[in-house]
Amino acid sequence: MFRRALFISALLATASVPAMANMALATKLGCTACHAVDKKLVGPSYQDVSKKYAGQKDAEAKLEAKVKKGGSGVWGPVPMPPNPTVSDADLQTVVKWILSGAK
Repeated sequence: MFRRALFISALLATASVPAMANMALATKLGCTACHAVDKKLVGPSYQDVSKKYAGQKDAEAKLEAKVKKGGSGVWGPVPMPPNPTVSDADLQTVVKWILSGAK
């Protein structure tokens, strides 16, 4: 019984590692200077972004382009600055995490 409980605890702990890792990546890339998971800062929350793009087939491509090139007018008057130095792999990881609800 103890081994089973230990196994389940370990399994649950590892299940949350990718989400924490993606939040850590967003922090490392500087995204959290303007965005939070569940509340608006300078820019929209990750959860609001996820809701806005839910069900859109091209959402990943749109958000990847927005992060790379920057832009304005989608969420108000404050522009999204371009982030051309973010690697494509890191960009894809963070965008997929955001679109999954940033959980």
